[in-house]
Amino acid sequence: MSAPVLHFADRGEAADVAAFLGRLLHYDKAAAVRLQAQAGGQALAVFGRPPSFEVLAIRTARLLKPYENGIDDALDVTVSAGELLDSVDEGAATAVVPAAVTGPPWAGVLPPRGGWERVSGFPGAEALRGLVKVAVGEFRARVEELAPEARTRAGLDGIGREIWSREIGGSGVPVRLAHAAASLGFLRGDLVDLLAAGAWVRLRTPYGSVALRRGASGGLGGLAVSPV
Repeated sequence: MSAPVLHFADRGEAADVAAFLGRLLHYDKAAAVRLQAQAGGQALAVFGRPPSFEVLAIRTARLLKPYENGIDDALDVTVSAGELLDSVDEGAATAVVPAAVTGPPWAGVLPPRGGWERVSGFPGAEALRGLVKVAVGEFRARVEELAPEARTRAGLDGIGREIWSREIGGSGVPVRLAHAAASLGFLRGDLVDLLAAGAWVRLRTPYGSVALRRGASGGLGGLAVSPV
């Protein structure tokens, strides 16, 4: 049986997926992604987990049709991000789905499909970009203050954990969620929403989403949620 072929709605959709895969590979040369597309649907979801941020990154793309030759089966497979990127033909707006790989643990625990509620009172995109810029500046300054012998991986990771685990306002959401969105090219423009579903929170923009599974309580500080 020939490998399934994804037909993107246009070249821009193919280019956006390729750019997302490239960013994931920048942080992890052996990155894997989980692909999902509903039978008969015209949307593809690509899930990845850049290790530097400890969040789940999600990029969706519009499809012209789910599969080549009109196959109706749903798509749900974990593949090599590098092999998928190599298969993307931006000119033809297609990609060949590579052979499945043994999925990393995160691939078995994805956010829910529904039940998301919008969190009110969360900072806007410009404020989040400013917050990330300040945090990155602090990280660099603190690293510069370290003696050369103290600039170990453990030392840098310790500074990073302290900075990126801080809450955004009183939301209970860590700064690393916004940092990941900015680093992956998602935190552009003016549109941004924070959504919650059970223990999950998701920072969503028109360019992609980053999600994080919180503790059992799933609390969001003093912020209110409303149906999407």
